[in-house]
Amino acid sequence: MKLYRPIVFLVQSVTIGLAVAFLVLVWKPDLLDNGKKVVAFIESTPGARPTPASGPVSYADAVEFAAPAVVNIYTSKTVTTRSPLFDDPLFRHFFGDRFGAVPRSRQETSLGSGVIVSDQGYILTNNHVVAEAEEIEVALRDGRTARGKVVGTDPDTDLAVVKVELGDLPAIVLGDSEQLRVGDVVLAIGNPFGVGQTVTLGIVSATGRSQLGISTFENFIQTDAAINPGNSGGALINAGGELVGINTAIFSRTGGSQGIGFAIPVSLARGVMQQIIEQGRVSRGWLGVEIQEMTAALAESFGLSEQRGIIIAGVLKRGPADRAGLQPGDVILEINGNPMRDVRTALNVITQTKPGQRIRVKGLRNRKTFELEAEVAERPVQNTEQ
Repeated sequence: MKLYRPIVFLVQSVTIGLAVAFLVLVWKPDLLDNGKKVVAFIESTPGARPTPASGPVSYADAVEFAAPAVVNIYTSKTVTTRSPLFDDPLFRHFFGDRFGAVPRSRQETSLGSGVIVSDQGYILTNNHVVAEAEEIEVALRDGRTARGKVVGTDPDTDLAVVKVELGDLPAIVLGDSEQLRVGDVVLAIGNPFGVGQTVTLGIVSATGRSQLGISTFENFIQTDAAINPGNSGGALINAGGELVGINTAIFSRTGGSQGIGFAIPVSLARGVMQQIIEQGRVSRGWLGVEIQEMTAALAESFGLSEQRGIIIAGVLKRGPADRAGLQPGDVILEINGNPMRDVRTALNVITQTKPGQRIRVKGLRNRKTFELEAEVAERPVQNTEQ
């Protein structure tokens, strides 16, 4: 009996110790690491995540579907110049203006690309491809050529519409650029360096690129598909051969492709194109204000708990905003119930409002909220204020 009790006590102690050790190991493993770091990894589990879809062996079907609608655009214009020597005051002092009275003229040619968007002959391209062109020649993939006529241009988005009088035209299918994701496969079709129609492959590197200084309204698709001089105005298509963008610009230090190209999304181009075709120009809303981004420091000074809204930096006298009662220093928090997070959002909301319509503005003035309505006017041509 005397020996039995110590054995029971020993067994109970060991059992309790093992239980405590187990609990520590489960709930506080860091107490037993002996100075060693414990790193947790997420291990792959079969069936836990969907297997990425394999890409096709070839994109030839997508190219064959879209390429017939991509055209080459050749333009020419007369450029008048005279020697810089005639602008030198010393030269003019001795020889007068008679030597520089007859300027020299020469023909300047350029090339680009375009996309047939309607079998009625409408071609979407970049404004800088056809700007100031006196003659436009459009060459189709099937060998046909025709004179092109500019229907209208929109320098603010660098888009233009050209029309040709030809029958049996292949029109491209417009895709949904809003559904593009970073990593999606895209192909650029155009006429780089005038070598003829060329296709390059890449992925979407980024979406919503802005503040690049390329145009007034920017919402670019960035891609690493090779885009070179002559590709401007050409098609950026998805893996199904649908148009998702108009190739517009490249980032380059040498003039050649360096894996950073920009395309105007078809979601933006569609509205511009329709207005140009229907009324010959693009009409946008305008308030007559200069707006500024909100920073963390400015948000704190305005008494905001977070960085939101935009700041009215200036108001055009007797403009729509002035008539509505907006003042410099006002913070615009919402327009038509939509939160204003940055200048681009506000710019898009204002410009996409039809002239004559009214918008509801909610803001902050002297740390007090206010609400008002403003009637949107039509944006003046070549005016950078909104």
